[in-house]
Amino acid sequence: MARLALAAMAAALLLGVASAQGVGSIITQDVYNAMLPNRDNSICPANGFYTYDAFIQAASAFPGFGTGGSDEANKRELAAFFGQTSHETNGGAAGQYTWGYCYKEEINKGTSPPYYGRGPIQLTGQANYQQAGDAIGEDLVGNPDLVSTNAVISFKTAIWFWMTAQPPKPSCHDVILGNWAPSDADAAAGRVPGYGAITNIINGGFECGVGPNDANVNRIGYYQRYCDMFGVGYGDNLDCYSQQHF
Repeated sequence: MARLALAAMAAALLLGVASAQGVGSIITQDVYNAMLPNRDNSICPANGFYTYDAFIQAASAFPGFGTGGSDEANKRELAAFFGQTSHETNGGAAGQYTWGYCYKEEINKGTSPPYYGRGPIQLTGQANYQQAGDAIGEDLVGNPDLVSTNAVISFKTAIWFWMTAQPPKPSCHDVILGNWAPSDADAAAGRVPGYGAITNIINGGFECGVGPNDANVNRIGYYQRYCDMFGVGYGDNLDCYSQQHF
């Protein structure tokens, strides 16, 4: 039994290394710097926090993240992840898609304190802190500030959210890889595969089913910029203007 456990652990570690190498082969340090040129700007509250090494270390804990499909699909997934998280941490004016990762926590700290938005995905609410902490082995309910003080943990919470389905919501990962098949209820609600469905997963209660809005435009602008950098297409259904929220 001990040998089997060691073998399983070794396999998991190898998968993690492969994941990190795969993500790192697409997003090198230079590419990361080009994607997020203002993350360390002195006017950004998160300057110095979101390091490349922290991202790569966190990615290694999630086999399949940015490595679960074809080269094109993997690049599109990473473009989508950074498109959504750049919007969540945006520090620039409308139409400027170079100010992602400027913030590491919610500005007014008014949403579900002390479990207000933190990190790249702006993890919010005690339930999410509990589930994310359980998944990554950290007490985030007892110490939620870990998400805004430890960059590896911060990235891990974002990738955990990205990779994890929370029914009836699919995972962002499955949506962007084309692995999600909408149910009859989804179809009736106008929810279709594409980047817009990911916006619906993350913040559909505020941004979806309300017609054109600036938040959708910003999320899409970041995503398209990163897709262009990686040389991949955007796919269909980029907004959630006419989708009912989950």
